[in-house]
Amino acid sequence: MIDTQIIQQSKQLIEDADVVLIGAGAGLSTAAGLHYSGKRFSDNFSDYIDEYQLTDMYSSVFYPFKSKEEKWAYLSRHIKLNGYDAEPGQVYNDLLNLVKGKSYFVITTNGDGLFKKAGFNTDQIFATQGDYQQFQCAKGCHNTLYHNEKMVMQMVKQFNNFRIPTELLPICPVCGEDLVPHLRIDQFFVENEDWHLANDRYTQFVRNAKDKKMVLLELGIGFNTPSIIRWPFEQMAHQFTNTELIRVNMDSVEPNYKIPATSILLKSGIAEYLAQMQ
Repeated sequence: MIDTQIIQQSKQLIEDADVVLIGAGAGLSTAAGLHYSGKRFSDNFSDYIDEYQLTDMYSSVFYPFKSKEEKWAYLSRHIKLNGYDAEPGQVYNDLLNLVKGKSYFVITTNGDGLFKKAGFNTDQIFATQGDYQQFQCAKGCHNTLYHNEKMVMQMVKQFNNFRIPTELLPICPVCGEDLVPHLRIDQFFVENEDWHLANDRYTQFVRNAKDKKMVLLELGIGFNTPSIIRWPFEQMAHQFTNTELIRVNMDSVEPNYKIPATSILLKSGIAEYLAQMQ
């Protein structure tokens, strides 16, 4: 149970705020049940554990499969599970309920699309690192993204002996290279028009909010990409006069920059925190 005083202080900050900027990382989706290891992994990939001795979904993406047919047999199931089957659950519903009636914006490094599934306004979401439900050219030869549900489901359906048929391999229609998930893993990540529009909306939201009462609600942000959300949130909390930071994380919550003494830095479970905030 989280200290009642911290919950009350958090509630008051959000109630008094003119705007709320949500920063969300992998910890939020983990709190909603999207574990990449443990039971969820073994329940869905027991055959891969036996055949390849895979240990978790994160490292499995980089496993040196001997052929593209083997690689996509794994990836298609991975994308279906994390991009299509995943549900936001109570955690995201509690978060949406917390900001209903508020001017809010979401910046997230998650590619699972759970904010959209939970009912957050899509014009108020900036998914900086991509989306499981999209493919792009592996070499970024052009900026078009391809919705991949039909392709992925066909691969899953025609899975056989840890392979898919060669004709189902996703190929870029422009240059003939592979299509790959639209997730930022290298310098070829495609930032298309929609990505730039979302970036502009985020920038404009911050610009308009800097002189208002703003709460920065940071949930589950670690140190994989701290320069996207974690450090900018600390800088905003320091620089903007009427801005407060609420950071909830299971791991390190200590700031790198000077932030107001009124900031809430809570080392706790996100699901528990959001449930008590209702």
